[in-house]
Amino acid sequence: MASSSVNLEEIPSESLMNELLRRMKCAPKPEKHLILIGPPGSGKGTQSPIIKDEHCLCHLATGDMLRAAVSAKTPLGIKAKESMDKGELVSDDLVVGIIDEAMKKPSCKKGFILDGFPRTVAQAQKLDEMLERQGVKIGKVLDFAIDDAVLEERISGRWIHPASGRSYHTKFAPPRVPGVDDVTGEPLIQRKDDTAAVLKSRLESFHRQTQPVINYYSKKGIVATLHAEKPLSDVTDEVRKVLS
Repeated sequence: MASSSVNLEEIPSESLMNELLRRMKCAPKPEKHLILIGPPGSGKGTQSPIIKDEHCLCHLATGDMLRAAVSAKTPLGIKAKESMDKGELVSDDLVVGIIDEAMKKPSCKKGFILDGFPRTVAQAQKLDEMLERQGVKIGKVLDFAIDDAVLEERISGRWIHPASGRSYHTKFAPPRVPGVDDVTGEPLIQRKDDTAAVLKSRLESFHRQTQPVINYYSKKGIVATLHAEKPLSDVTDEVRKVLS
């Protein structure tokens, strides 16, 4: 079996020092195990890296983890690929198993942020069972609550410069010339998912699926409802208060 050890001599000194400093900074931090729930455009993706850095957590996005497990050909990844190749949904047990594997990484030593899972009460129960076996439990569920009408305005006004990923908003961050990238002068596009009709369908699905999950965790007294329509810095302050 090939050794998976890393030759530290090959790693730049700056990278080693940065990692050592990060670990020293993180050592006194308490463990946290969080779930983020929120519809598309609620700001979850903006707050997640801030929480991750401030609390030394790893970010577990189930879609990314599934793709990584398939790519790495782990035993669970191979099983997941079999399901995907048949056009089937990957089973809850497999997804929970992949989360279980990911939790053992050094970057998850202080805990994790779970994003995109659980989506159903059955998944939440399976997750709790697995965490219980590890002697861990979810400490807080952050519910990014926002009115659908506010989301529609946020998302349907988004325009993207495909080559660079630069994003604009017709109301909140308009380009200097409508429909044109400020830097290159190239045309902007609107993602297919960013239209009002697609958003309405995604939101209906989100509410139908996730409200029972929020209710499940509310009974445990661990849901914190955030006012996600507020400006980014206000939401960050709210998150800090909840997690302090």
